Amino acid sequence: MSYAEQLNYLLKPTSFRSPLIVDLFAGCGGLSLGFEAQGFTTHGFEMEADACATYQQNLKGNCTQILLTSETELPPATVVIGGPPCQPFSVGGNQKGLQDSRDGFPIFINAVKQLCPQIWLFENVRGLLYKNRCYLEEIVQSLQNLGYIVEWKLLNAVNFGVPQNRERLIVVGHQGNFKFPELLTKKIPAGEALEELAKQAPPESKFLTPNMDAYIAKYEKASFCKNPRDLHLDKPARTLTCRNLAGATGDMHRIKLADGRRRRLLIREAARLQSFPDWFKFVGSETSCFNQLGNAVPPLFAFHLAASVRDYL
Repeated sequence: MSYAEQLNYLLKPTSFRSPLIVDLFAGCGGLSLGFEAQGFTTHGFEMEADACATYQQNLKGNCTQILLTSETELPPATVVIGGPPCQPFSVGGNQKGLQDSRDGFPIFINAVKQLCPQIWLFENVRGLLYKNRCYLEEIVQSLQNLGYIVEWKLLNAVNFGVPQNRERLIVVGHQGNFKFPELLTKKIPAGEALEELAKQAPPESKFLTPNMDAYIAKYEKASFCKNPRDLHLDKPARTLTCRNLAGATGDMHRIKLADGRRRRLLIREAARLQSFPDWFKFVGSETSCFNQLGNAVPPLFAFHLAASVRDYL
């Protein structure tokens, strides 16, 4: 079974009248898809219209388009999950932490306080462990004060079948005996995930111009880049972000074809590298779709996290 076939087989939303999952800052539903594939029922909350529409089109659960606040009323739920906005803590977001208006953690903490779930889980960038470690400790203390054992691990999606190096902090609150998923032994290279897609140049392909090639060469020289930032098909991809998918920068993801031409990734290729199954369709412009992908939790990674939550319950 190919990688794409495995995704289509594993990541199918199912419903077993299971406990409700509330997914805060749900995006296009990458985290929820992993949980639905493990048999959970989901309800997402997301402010971006296109992301909400993508969630609604592909998942069994509902997605409410709303700008979440600490006063937002939420349905009773056994599990609360989410990805509070990570821009305040990412390198690209200037790491302003508490001073950044995009901080979603007070909302997440209030949701846990309001719903008293049996278990909760959030995903965030690795930067929260370092420069903003004091803020992480403040978040953890607030959640411990609500009666939870709080544990966290820095996990790489590449160790869970995702063909991409993507380190993320996973923080879980429970009442005892929660076990993080075990790492897989095999790492999937980008070429295995993309298969024939990486060799094609469909009409919608966007090729790099000579000026772009020159800019990239200058960028890589200035940044002391030993290997071109092209997609290397014999190993997992580097982290997909909104910037290196949607932005025409020296750091953009691109594929080098047999004839020497280089083109930018297509939406379906980016989706494969993020472990979205081929049946999953994105709503919106190309830029919107790339932003949804760059912000998403890889569904296959979420699938393994959801298995641990299921086993705990």
